[in-house]
Amino acid sequence: MKFIDEVKITVESGRGGNGCVSFRREKYVPRGGPDGGNGGKGADLYIEASKDLNTLLHFRGKKTFKAPNGEDGHGSARDGAAGQDLTLYVPQGTVVFDAQTEQVLADLTQDKQRVLLCKGGRGGLGNSYFKSSTNQAPLYAQDGAESQKFDLRLELKLIADIALVGLPNAGKSTLISVLSAAKPKIADYPFTTLEPQLGVVAFGESSFVIADIPGLIEDAASGKGLGIKFLKHIERTKVLVHLIDCSLFLEAYEAQEAYATIRAELLKFSENIRQKREIVCLTKIDAMSEKEIQLFQKALEEQIDRKVLAISSVSGKNIELLKQIMYKAIEETKDKHE
Repeated sequence: MKFIDEVKITVESGRGGNGCVSFRREKYVPRGGPDGGNGGKGADLYIEASKDLNTLLHFRGKKTFKAPNGEDGHGSARDGAAGQDLTLYVPQGTVVFDAQTEQVLADLTQDKQRVLLCKGGRGGLGNSYFKSSTNQAPLYAQDGAESQKFDLRLELKLIADIALVGLPNAGKSTLISVLSAAKPKIADYPFTTLEPQLGVVAFGESSFVIADIPGLIEDAASGKGLGIKFLKHIERTKVLVHLIDCSLFLEAYEAQEAYATIRAELLKFSENIRQKREIVCLTKIDAMSEKEIQLFQKALEEQIDRKVLAISSVSGKNIELLKQIMYKAIEETKDKHE
């Protein structure tokens, strides 16, 4: 399925039905009074988050969504039917913006979270409502209220516990395929992953969600490469797993420069990234001896002042340990916010 994470749409509620001008006309009631019914209320238009959706693709073919109008009132004091409310369903993590002002109208992070976007117009009153002692036969009724109409921008920010980040071809897609049932396209060249991938990782009786964020490069926060289009998906994650492909570098200081490049781009995009827990992993270690791995790992730890875990998605080395570290980091993050 194609991943669509931003669309523009127009939404409109229903117009209220008009009140009716009518008089009672019966054979033995020569002076029948006004009996015009009220117009029905126009339909409201809602937006609701659903855990069963993971893309905005269903909005790609249709751009305008109009809720039904209320029915006009009828004679014999019969009110018009109200319009049936319309609900648009979007994935969890969808942010609704006013397309004109960029004001956030809704941030839908919970399943079944529901927000009223456009309120339907009230129904107009029929002429029977306006009957009085001084006006026994009113010849007018009230029009229904107009609908509300807005241009919106919907932006999906993936909700995941963990985001895999790193330079292109750092092994993110391979790792997510090993950790979960996700099957991203994998090949030995940069930018294989052209859209974010989500995977559910089973851990004992629990599970957590990881997101494979397409490869970042220098100036990604300014839109270079795949750029800012995917950086937004990192905002909601609790923990970052930063992958460094050690097969690309002869010395640890070169790996440190690659690490620093990605960290700089993340912080340029959002200073909040600084508060996120980060797990640093060396990937593609299969061509190195155990001693070479240890020396490279120790040197890199000294340079970036963080613990580094050496893993192999091919052989499975330290993959179970990584899952344990991920799960513990997520739980610690939860505790911090409780």
